[in-house]
Amino acid sequence: MHAPHQGGRPGRTGPYRVVTGLDDGASGMPVPEGRYIARSADGGRTVLISVPTEGADPLRFMAEADSSRYLLGPWSSPATELAGPDEAPWHARPYLPALPLPTALLVHGGPLPERTVRAIGAALVETLSIGHGQGLAHAGVSPAAVLLAADGPRLGCFGAVRVAAPDGVPRSGLPGLESGSLPPEQAAGGRPDPMGDIYALGATLAYAATGHTVPESHQFPAALRAVLRRCVSRDPAARPRPAELLDVFSAVGAPVTGPASSPAPAPHPATEVDQRPASRAEAVLGPGWLPGRVIAAIAHQSARVLAAEPSARQPVTTHRQD
Repeated sequence: MHAPHQGGRPGRTGPYRVVTGLDDGASGMPVPEGRYIARSADGGRTVLISVPTEGADPLRFMAEADSSRYLLGPWSSPATELAGPDEAPWHARPYLPALPLPTALLVHGGPLPERTVRAIGAALVETLSIGHGQGLAHAGVSPAAVLLAADGPRLGCFGAVRVAAPDGVPRSGLPGLESGSLPPEQAAGGRPDPMGDIYALGATLAYAATGHTVPESHQFPAALRAVLRRCVSRDPAARPRPAELLDVFSAVGAPVTGPASSPAPAPHPATEVDQRPASRAEAVLGPGWLPGRVIAAIAHQSARVLAAEPSARQPVTTHRQD
């Protein structure tokens, strides 16, 4: 069976028929994998399927997908189903209505509010911290890797830097990698590590807050300027640690009353971790954390996917509302 190529054309991937593509090419943002919303033949299951981009190593792509299955935490997005050994490479996870971060900026009509940026930062720091505690560097944080759902962000594209090229091979300019969020040491071929994830997170949040992939630091929100500047330091030792980032992102103006708009998935039962970081991330993901236009676009996507027949040719695109 053949996986669909990038561009949203319909096809069959494993037991699924593609409904539509996830990513809106209007953003111009590199995406490290082809992502498609697909449905089982009986219509009973809808999934988000990922396939390697042209030129990516399929063995590394599948190895990273396999490793992602061990990711814990409510805001991670691990693969739950992998292609068989005789199939073209793909992996899948249950479909959750969500917009890629670049699409959310298009829908909103510009940079996201500071409160939204803080909430994204708090949830993703929590996710990265759990992964780092498992000995896993994400090596794929970028604007396209962040999916915004109504109850909080999800972090995907695990291992995208490792898929693009092995350690020791320069990665600058490779397809699918967004240069602004690629840590300089990894661009030069260095092995991905946790402090590289911090650089990529800072660059991704800077994009969310400014709309630019390589903004000047004076464009950062004043309350976040110092910490984001440190995140994107070329010196890994100068980058802040996750606990400090969580303090910053869950601080000024963060709502501390009321539950999130819908319950977040529970942490893996095998993880006996301090629940304080999780509760702080959930607090800033309370009602109103996402702008109304983004919430409306997520609902619109969900309705279109539910109504669509497999092999529908139109991509899921969302346009800024007047």
